[in-house]
Amino acid sequence: MRNTFYLNLESADNLGIGLFKYSLYPKERFIIVNSCLPKMLNYSSKEEFKKIKFANLFFDPKDNIKFLNILKEQKNVRFFEAVFKNKKYNKPVWVAITASYILTKKKEYIEGIIEDVSHHKEIEEKLFLERDFLQSLLDNIPDAVYFKDRHNRIIKVNRFYAEGAGLKPEEIIGKTDFDFFPYEQAKQMFEDDNYVLNTGRPIIGKIERTLLRNGTWNQVITTKIPIYDRRGKIIGTMGITRDMTAYANLEKERLNMLINALTVLNKALEMRDPYTSLHTQNVAFIATKIAESLGWKDNRLLAMKLAGELHDLGKISIPLEILNKPGKLTDLEYSLIQQHVQNCYELIKDIEFPFSLAEIIYQHHERLDGSGYPRHLKEEEILPEARILAISDVLESMTSYRPYREALGLEMALKELTEGRGIKYDSKIVDIIFVLIQDNHGKAFWLNY
Repeated sequence: MRNTFYLNLESADNLGIGLFKYSLYPKERFIIVNSCLPKMLNYSSKEEFKKIKFANLFFDPKDNIKFLNILKEQKNVRFFEAVFKNKKYNKPVWVAITASYILTKKKEYIEGIIEDVSHHKEIEEKLFLERDFLQSLLDNIPDAVYFKDRHNRIIKVNRFYAEGAGLKPEEIIGKTDFDFFPYEQAKQMFEDDNYVLNTGRPIIGKIERTLLRNGTWNQVITTKIPIYDRRGKIIGTMGITRDMTAYANLEKERLNMLINALTVLNKALEMRDPYTSLHTQNVAFIATKIAESLGWKDNRLLAMKLAGELHDLGKISIPLEILNKPGKLTDLEYSLIQQHVQNCYELIKDIEFPFSLAEIIYQHHERLDGSGYPRHLKEEEILPEARILAISDVLESMTSYRPYREALGLEMALKELTEGRGIKYDSKIVDIIFVLIQDNHGKAFWLNY
């Protein structure tokens, strides 16, 4: 029996679990601890650890009282979470205690295991922060935002949607458009949702008439996009609807609605792949700074900003396993990555802008010497905006961390641009990049905004 107990101690060490037996009466002291438990809290040895009281491990004394009360009442505690003190460092340690309370005529003690769950708590906290950030973002958007499952049942709405419906969110969840709109209108919405689910293609900027609760009709613009899981499978839809009744015939408002709709698409990409999202934000900033240096006016500056933010939108249909794959891609995988250019072009080519946004994005992997893709354009065949976007894309990509590789650094990126200057990359734009970096004391200027 003794050998079995020590075997369990050793096994717990191998699993990274602290195992203990602690006497509460007649004398408070640790009777047995395995090697893992002192290490977990940065004690130098078992002997040093055994000198402390169990209560003194707790960061908050109230947690110790709560733990013992539950333990004595229920005789067993499973996965009680608390914060322990770290002897060596100021940073506390989150632990989970599973223990039993044993009472005999002469002795009172507890025995069990202690697991370090700090990493899980950090992940949990990060998820909570991301969830709260997303909810805050959604609730402050002056548009109705809603998510539906594969059966077109509503699974989440923002505050604007709920207030517009005159209901609480919990009164909306689980229902469909047929519960809120006239049959013919709900039927069209249902068909639109199924189109997105079955084809994977978004519906962007669709103008609709909606019957309000007061019996009047308004005009809205709606965008619906597919939602993917981590395996690239469509699991539902996300929609955003804005009331545009007062501005239905204004070109400026139409453009703003399209931009807002495309921004929602980009948010969907951010939710799926935060690395790509940060990349596009930085590329947009770099491209806009170059355009400003060239003295371009507002419309072209807007074109560069949008092109930068949306140039990788086509990656939303590429499985994350390929996007973030470490090591070399197969020919098939690389061809799928290249397909993102065509995907994005097809996504926005029919949307009317006062500039050639779709064509700019379509050309951003082209090179002056014809070595780019997908059409191997050369020299003057490539738009000036696409030349800016190409250089901005290369510069940001090489200097940023990716899940599949470390950042190559600014020096390597500038070497690539220098060697390709006038060959693959526009000389004038490369020179502007060097000036902007020099003006920023030799550092990446896009990291300061």
